[in-house]
Amino acid sequence: MRILLVEDDDALRSLLTQRLRAEKYAVDAVSDGQQGKDYALAYQYDLLILDVMLPQLDGISLCKILRAQEYTLPIMLLTAQDSRRAKLTGWDAGVDDYVLKPFDEEELVARVRALLRRNSMNPLPTLTWGPLWLDTNTSEVSYGGQTLALTTKEYTLLEMMLRDSQHVFSNEDIIEGLWTSEEFPTEATVRSHVRRLRQKLATAGAPTDLIATSHGRGYYLKPVEGSTTNTSSTPSSLSQPSSNHQCQGPRGVVEAEPNPWPMNRSVPVPSAYTQFLQKTWEQYRDSCLQKVELLLEAIAQLDPNGPNNAQTDAHQLAHTLSGTLGTFQLDNAMHLARQIEQNVHPDLRLDAAQVAVLRNYAMALKQDIETAYIGATLGMPPNASVPPIRLMLVDDDPIFLKTMQEQLHGYGFEVSILDTPQEFWPVFKNVVPSVLVLDVQMPAVNGLELCQTLRLAPEWQKLPVMFLSIFADMDTQNHAFAVGADDYLIKPITAQKLSDRIRQRLQRIQAVSV
Repeated sequence: MRILLVEDDDALRSLLTQRLRAEKYAVDAVSDGQQGKDYALAYQYDLLILDVMLPQLDGISLCKILRAQEYTLPIMLLTAQDSRRAKLTGWDAGVDDYVLKPFDEEELVARVRALLRRNSMNPLPTLTWGPLWLDTNTSEVSYGGQTLALTTKEYTLLEMMLRDSQHVFSNEDIIEGLWTSEEFPTEATVRSHVRRLRQKLATAGAPTDLIATSHGRGYYLKPVEGSTTNTSSTPSSLSQPSSNHQCQGPRGVVEAEPNPWPMNRSVPVPSAYTQFLQKTWEQYRDSCLQKVELLLEAIAQLDPNGPNNAQTDAHQLAHTLSGTLGTFQLDNAMHLARQIEQNVHPDLRLDAAQVAVLRNYAMALKQDIETAYIGATLGMPPNASVPPIRLMLVDDDPIFLKTMQEQLHGYGFEVSILDTPQEFWPVFKNVVPSVLVLDVQMPAVNGLELCQTLRLAPEWQKLPVMFLSIFADMDTQNHAFAVGADDYLIKPITAQKLSDRIRQRLQRIQAVSV
């Protein structure tokens, strides 16, 4: 199966390309809408994955152009825009699936498989041909109960033949389905792959001519005597490729990239995936920091008298960053980027105070990216040798406090809770917390005023203070930062996310103090 990915963010494009190739798909990846159009019309694909906000030609416009030219293959749209209007625009343009950023990669891959099955001659997830079984969900292949170890090309060739068992596949059909536009295979390469696949099947007990040759035409699956299959058993001499688009242009053979995921994906392996994600993040951290610098420059050029090009640039940069950071599961940084994206939209008129807040968000985003570590964001348990962090939570909701206390203990925190804010000072001086988390509005005590009082005392000026509140409006958040808050989080929140934000805050403080 062959996929065209059109995504302008380098990190996300690289990550998705590797992920899809690990699932045995041939992937072409380009960075702008015009390239996407050229590739889609020049080559044969089984699926297109498009970002919405692309340079030169946006994803919605590209989808409309392709559908106007009777391009019938499935199109998946990637976007951070989750409004009803944005979704309706996508559906009306001819999109087959709509995936919101940040997305769970397991879910994305499952939806890719579903779209590919829907467009194939045989939509079943498990394909059989007599004793031959191929499970597309786990990428496992067996014959007579014996598992076969296949390369990516061998697996894809077998799946392609099982999907359309009535078709006789020519060398050109196989090249179009298995190799990307950057590869240059010959007919001898195809014959070599067919020969090795036949040998592996025969070793497992299959007839040597299970993959039969129709001289001058190509290859097809020969029926297995005495067996029933879930696919038609006789190839038609008149069968044609299912795609409306014939590919032209060179192909080639390249070395397969290392597969960071195991073949069987039915059980996730967080440690291997985390290591892969961290390694990839390290490659793209500097690129994200460069985007933040450009974002800061654009914010500095914002005109309080009305929208200008700088506002459009800032919005695009924040949008791109939120998608990238969400893919790497850096929730805190993604939240900051999304806040900037929403508050710098070109349709908004900004005053000087709002521009200042945007700059603060961008500076916080820069610090987050500089200290981000993937393992921490995935909720990995802390090192047992590290002393626990003393955390004090102040809120007037005792049920919330007790629940959060129990959960945060599991993340290595030493948690003190206080549901009677009037007793704050004696408890605070007894605990001497490493991090303080306050609610905004509490009986007889205002968390904002409490934070301001703390900041007036020299010994507490550097204490990390975070707010956790149901108030999501910008005025309250701005007030919190004005009185000295280090971070502002909105309820409801999971213990894992709160743990991540606390550790990231402490990492930033440590990095600055070094």
